[in-house]
Amino acid sequence: MTSYLQLSSITKTYGHFTALSDVNLSVEKGEFVTFLGPSGSGKTTTLMIIAGFEKATSGLVQVGGQSITQLAPHERNIGIVFQNYALFPHKTAVENVYFPLQMRGVSRSQGLKKAEDMLSLVGLKGFGHRHPKELSGGQQQRVALARALVFEPSLLLLDEPLGALDKNLREQMQIEIKRIQRSLGVTTIFVTHDQSEAMSMSDRIVVFEKGRIEQAAAPLDIYHRPQTSFVAAFIGESNLIPATVTNASARIAENPVLDSFDYAGTEVLSDGQPVTLLIRPEHIKLSRSPIEGRKNVRMTVETIVNYGDNALVIGRAGDLTMRVRVLGADVVIIKEGEECCISWTPDSVFVITK
Repeated sequence: MTSYLQLSSITKTYGHFTALSDVNLSVEKGEFVTFLGPSGSGKTTTLMIIAGFEKATSGLVQVGGQSITQLAPHERNIGIVFQNYALFPHKTAVENVYFPLQMRGVSRSQGLKKAEDMLSLVGLKGFGHRHPKELSGGQQQRVALARALVFEPSLLLLDEPLGALDKNLREQMQIEIKRIQRSLGVTTIFVTHDQSEAMSMSDRIVVFEKGRIEQAAAPLDIYHRPQTSFVAAFIGESNLIPATVTNASARIAENPVLDSFDYAGTEVLSDGQPVTLLIRPEHIKLSRSPIEGRKNVRMTVETIVNYGDNALVIGRAGDLTMRVRVLGADVVIIKEGEECCISWTPDSVFVITK
């Protein structure tokens, strides 16, 4: 496959402040890519440059091999949905969806028919006569999505569109948006700071930090094989352990508290090299006594946070703070203030060199 959306050396400055620094990204046709990062990381600025609402200080934006860098937003054939939906309150749902077709000179009869068809696709058949105030938040969001898709855009941009919805509705809309995107095959860029949204919806996740791309990869690669300490700490919960490689050929590292233990991976490292070791909390087992065949460490439990079906156990192993994710039923074996044993296998330990 060849690149459909191409960002080449995108830089954006505001006076002496650099919002984006040399951002390069290729997106395939039909791909669902999520821009993920903390506030101020550059993800929304990148989206706005693609949409044409912000102008890059330098760099090139291409769609389908053609530069759109100098085109005005309305000339780019891009659909966009914002968090506040931006529906016209005086227009009905079907009139809102028809509006971009009207601006493109499509006849009212043909345009309204197409708008009704798009409302049906997003699950709002029979709702076309209602005004936005007569619709729920989720229904308004579907209208905004239909309006962004009705003119068959070359790209669909979604700027935190689920942020105003409650948890259950947000999860429902995640499924619906992905279903609609797949059925139409539209190339989509989704901006969020919500990790669960990014993990559940994306073909690829692009993690931003301080105006740069830290990593771009499939969700499971981002989670299990983060390339930098920032990505490891930002995505999910992590135990990040400073260590030194003591036997690179045998993949053995050492930490003053944990002593020597094996790690996984194919990275080419050298003896004496300082690294950070990542162990996800769900890969650690909690027990009263050591378990044979695993790396075992004594830990004093400081805090237990119950979530119903699971619990997060936080404790101290020497000067290290360790986090262990256990099933809710398993947490009864230990109480705060008690000592326990935590253990893991080598294939749960990943090396980060940056």
